[in-house]
Amino acid sequence: MSVIESIHTDLGATFGERDGRTIVEHYGRPERTHRAVRNGVGLLETAYGVIVVEGDDRVEYVDNVVSNRVPDEDGQGCYALVLDPQGGIEIELYVYNAGERLLLFTPPTEAESLAEEWSEKVFIQDVDIRVATEDYAIFGIHGPKATEKIASVLNKAGSPERRYSFVRGTMGDEGVTVIRTDALSGEESYEVICAADDAEAVYDTLLNHGLNAAPFGYRTWDTLCLEAGSPLFHTELEGTIPNVLGLRNALDFEKGCYVGQEVVSRVENRGQPSRQLIGLTIGGETGDESEGPPVPDSGAAVFDGDASIGDVTRAGVSPLLEDVIALAIVEYGLESDEVTVRVGGEEVPATVTDLPFVEGSDRSDRLPEYQ
Repeated sequence: MSVIESIHTDLGATFGERDGRTIVEHYGRPERTHRAVRNGVGLLETAYGVIVVEGDDRVEYVDNVVSNRVPDEDGQGCYALVLDPQGGIEIELYVYNAGERLLLFTPPTEAESLAEEWSEKVFIQDVDIRVATEDYAIFGIHGPKATEKIASVLNKAGSPERRYSFVRGTMGDEGVTVIRTDALSGEESYEVICAADDAEAVYDTLLNHGLNAAPFGYRTWDTLCLEAGSPLFHTELEGTIPNVLGLRNALDFEKGCYVGQEVVSRVENRGQPSRQLIGLTIGGETGDESEGPPVPDSGAAVFDGDASIGDVTRAGVSPLLEDVIALAIVEYGLESDEVTVRVGGEEVPATVTDLPFVEGSDRSDRLPEYQ
């Protein structure tokens, strides 16, 4: 559940559930809040599962399992994946080296099973793995004024500059860790980590002290990430080979063997995957001009002429562009600029659109990158 549910309630939040965890969907008028984040700075309570890995062999152990190189320096982190033997993504995670421990942030429902699986595979290594989701609160700060916001409330440290790096300081009387993130919203982005017992005080500082921040929920988060062209775990990543998504930021092609590496390396050496992630702007009419173009469901078929070439992964109305936009996974090397998408039994025209759909103050680190 939310660490500070009562505070969200006082702010007029509408709640939902994702990955078995209570989250804020919105505080009313999410489209207006979307624009507030794009123009200033917003505050989101972020839902993660948290795993702590300790012991002398912690870095080597995790590095042997994940797709990216785990930093051995305190204050540094990385984005990485756990793959299945066929190269499909099983779990995404952020790995942070916090000195004598590693902190791993996972999708909320994945932490328990991952910690259990890894613990069962510890033999002679000096490694201790435990779930610590309830020990921490995590707040996202997003927007073109995010750096200014952090600077206005963070004491005893400057804002971290390098992605996946972090600093330790205080906000008010509470100790915090501030991470420079991968800008999935397409804006300057940070995450503030504190002890769960300090969550109310830290949230109050972030909301009401220094530069004002607009509270927002996951409905706004979804539209921000869609406009930024960021593939997300449950809609694009899960089960997909990372090369298909152009997720080169999650891969280290020089490190030793890990599960799924053979497939990833084979696709890399071939020079191109069989499919790729693209952006689409949907046209067409619903029959009611006031409603605009229809929004395709996840899984809607994409056609180039009469040929089915892929599927929409997610779509929605862009509050900034006021267009229906979508991400889709299609055959690699698509040359047509105009395609169609099947919506409600009809084929609706769509235009292939460069990502991101909206240029913000930063670029998502998950924007697809192909050779």
